[in-house]
Amino acid sequence: MEGDVTLEMPSNVQKLSELIEILRSEKGCPWDRKQTTQSMAAYLVEEVYELLEALESGDPENIMEEMGDVLFQVLFLANLFRETGRFDIENVAERNLAKMTHRHPHVFGDAMAENDEDVRKQWREIKRNEKEMPSDTSILNSIPRKLPALMRAYRVSERAGGWGFDWDDVQGVMEKVEEEWAEFKEEIKALDNNADPSKERMTLELGDILFTLVNVGRFLRIHPETALSVSTKKFEKRFRSMEQMLTRKHETPASVPREKLDQYWEEAKKETD
Repeated sequence: MEGDVTLEMPSNVQKLSELIEILRSEKGCPWDRKQTTQSMAAYLVEEVYELLEALESGDPENIMEEMGDVLFQVLFLANLFRETGRFDIENVAERNLAKMTHRHPHVFGDAMAENDEDVRKQWREIKRNEKEMPSDTSILNSIPRKLPALMRAYRVSERAGGWGFDWDDVQGVMEKVEEEWAEFKEEIKALDNNADPSKERMTLELGDILFTLVNVGRFLRIHPETALSVSTKKFEKRFRSMEQMLTRKHETPASVPREKLDQYWEEAKKETD
């Protein structure tokens, strides 16, 4: 990395680190003292999801609080490793600073990048060279296996597409969706014929549809996780509205014919849109 970079930790972050040291001390908190990197990993995942929910809400106060909780978890983990003499938060920041500077040569060096796609290609090439992987190592290896299935599908398809294994355009992906849908319907026909369909084949065919739809989103620059989250929230809002309508009329879903439920649903759509 060219030039010297001086990293100064903001005072409140420093105070938070010191607070964690106190919590971990003999006169601190019994619960905090017993935590390990393994136990804290679960809490970090939970806090990240709470931050994601806050980001969706758009509420600055909520976002700030949840972001603070994530920061606390990261500092806590860094403190655990500092206690073992491996590294501390300064080492973490120093390494990330060097990595991000190296991966933005179009900003901190002489490389050129005209648009975000140029940046993506450059980023992938830099990562590939950084790792110095053996020639027989898959480019998919660095994708975390514990990612939620939808997010991992997006990353896998994105990585394969960056390698050149991709459709020419979104129309090609849409045709693949139709093909996968037709194959899935063939499996479902067994149900209509009172046959015993293969659960394994139906699962695979449904998975193929979902995976291909993930690629549709990728081509359109729409993350499937975001799209599904928006649709789920919309459905939930309408369903809650329908529940309230039933409650006001002292009715329950079990006591109302399906046709009437559909009418309530249409009313809920108008009320919430």
